[in-house]
Amino acid sequence: MGLGQQILFFFSALGAFNGLIIGTYLLLFKKQKSVPAYFLGLLLLSISLKISKSLLYYFYPSLPGIYIQIGILGSSLAGPSLFYFIRSALAQSTKITALQKANYLFWISAIIIASLIAPYSKLPDIWENYIGRIISIQFTIYILYATWLLKDVFIKLFTKGETASTSELLLVSVLIGNIIVPTVFKLPVFSFFNGSCISGALFFSLVLYFNTFLFITKRKTGDLLSTGQQAIRYANKKISLEQAMALTEKLEKLILEEELYKDPDLKLNDLSKKINISGHQLSQLLNDNLGKSFAAYINGFRINEACKLIINDKSIKLEAIGYEVGFNSKSTFYTAFKKHKQTTPTLYKEQLSVATL
Repeated sequence: MGLGQQILFFFSALGAFNGLIIGTYLLLFKKQKSVPAYFLGLLLLSISLKISKSLLYYFYPSLPGIYIQIGILGSSLAGPSLFYFIRSALAQSTKITALQKANYLFWISAIIIASLIAPYSKLPDIWENYIGRIISIQFTIYILYATWLLKDVFIKLFTKGETASTSELLLVSVLIGNIIVPTVFKLPVFSFFNGSCISGALFFSLVLYFNTFLFITKRKTGDLLSTGQQAIRYANKKISLEQAMALTEKLEKLILEEELYKDPDLKLNDLSKKINISGHQLSQLLNDNLGKSFAAYINGFRINEACKLIINDKSIKLEAIGYEVGFNSKSTFYTAFKKHKQTTPTLYKEQLSVATL
């Protein structure tokens, strides 16, 4: 291997090596373990095994087929790990379910059995043409599932006036990275990197370091990967029905009296401080006891106020009403109104006009 090849191998292997180190740390050595951190660790280990397989296959094609089989095992676990990581991070899961464990067991068992029945060294065509394709389809399905989970975040990103949280942006970044790397492996346009195996490994290094930089530099990232102890604490301390009713009454009174919903920049933590509870407790109250997200809860007050304005002042423009009640754009006002009233502000106003005739 010449100097150029050695340099190429070094930078290509750097991401895979660090992925193994970070993944192992998240699984075994992280002090405050959480479910999202566990699945992220599995995701990094899975992809690192896949990348390592590709590198070895490119630089040392004569190595035993077991290395290929281990890499394909990693590929089979990447999709579920990505999906479970995003879902657990969004839901702040506090435990791994039996179904999730069974899913991992199925794929691990399937690859091991295939390795025993049809080893790669004897039947490479089966692995490349059948098993590889099955795993590619599986990964694509999980990518679609993960994208669907983040649909609300993507709507925020492309809706004027909406802002995604730091944790949501990190989840999107991880998802996009897991779309880019397999794409680079497949598309011949990246052959200028001395082949798809090398280009995939290089892009994985770039994606890994970019996301690692985001995780380290973003102050709120701790909420994403270190929620284990906090989530368990609040999960074990459920808000009683009596306490929830008292807090809800206090919350509604505060919002209405001070017209807090008219503030377009109102945040969950700002509201929680006003009623002397933590952001986690307020989120738990809204989600578990009221079945609403913070945005949906506040928008409910805004839409109710908008309806009053439409009824009492028929000369006021609908767009002005949206800004008056706390929305920072016409599009978000119309979207929220239709979601809460199953009709648009325009049709709602027209129906009122017809009713008064």
